[in-house]
Amino acid sequence: MAVLITAEVRGQTEQGYDGMLAVLGNAIRRAPGFVFHAAHPVAGGGGWRSFEVWHSQAEANRFFARHIAPNLPPGVRPKRSVQELHSVLTAVAADVGSQP
Repeated sequence: MAVLITAEVRGQTEQGYDGMLAVLGNAIRRAPGFVFHAAHPVAGGGGWRSFEVWHSQAEANRFFARHIAPNLPPGVRPKRSVQELHSVLTAVAADVGSQP
């Protein structure tokens, strides 16, 4: 069942988040079970919040353990929560290979 992973990262900065994304962006795009990722700063300078949808919690946990946890800066630990999803809709991909 698809899951939504929400991570609250106190102490994370925009620069820190961008650095992690630069290192891990391609890996997450290719990760088995990955659907999408989005993130934003928490109002009032409270850190960073990210959202990910995965096909399963097991796939999300494997990626976190192999790629995210080893690359976190000292003292930065996300508080992750998991919610099973009832439905997931995605955009229909455009056929970019054909020209009019």
